Amino acid sequence: MVLEKDDLEEECWRIDCPVLVTERLVLRPPHEDDLEELAELANNRRVAEMLGRMPHPYGPAEARQFLDSTRTDREAGCVYAIALGANGAFIGCAGLNATPRGLELGYWIGEPYWGRGYATEAAHALVDLAFRATSIDVLHVSCRVINAGSRGVIHKCGFQYSGQGMLDSQVAGRVPVERYRLDRKTWVSLRSWGMA
Repeated sequence: MVLEKDDLEEECWRIDCPVLVTERLVLRPPHEDDLEELAELANNRRVAEMLGRMPHPYGPAEARQFLDSTRTDREAGCVYAIALGANGAFIGCAGLNATPRGLELGYWIGEPYWGRGYATEAAHALVDLAFRATSIDVLHVSCRVINAGSRGVIHKCGFQYSGQGMLDSQVAGRVPVERYRLDRKTWVSLRSWGMA
């Protein structure tokens, strides 16, 4: 069998998706106990407007559909629930997703938990996972141009601006986004996240 270039790229995106433990967080597979908090935190227009695939309103049926979709065999990437290490409370989701551009980082945090550095902490863990567990040369991320909080996370992780594009958001329609990239060489130089 001859592997095509696309097959090789998809293969390098496969990740075992281990549980990740940071200073304050646990990134783990979403589970049944998350459904109530997921529905409550995701049912926020301010969160949904910043994302492409999150509907609004978001209730128990959408939470169940999301949970079920995370249990199917994923060809590439990982989906994580973000939980507080101290009490296990669900606070958001993050993941590494295969896109036409390559492997892409994504995350959202429930509004009651904004401004505490949780998104940055989760993003650092996923960036490290992406480069340690795969052979990718570049990791991608994007955010809406109006999302200053997410832009801050992206900069703290060492991503560099690579242009603009459009996102089809279920809630906000077609909206402009900023695209960023982080190459392996830069990641290696920033592995001591305290310097980023």
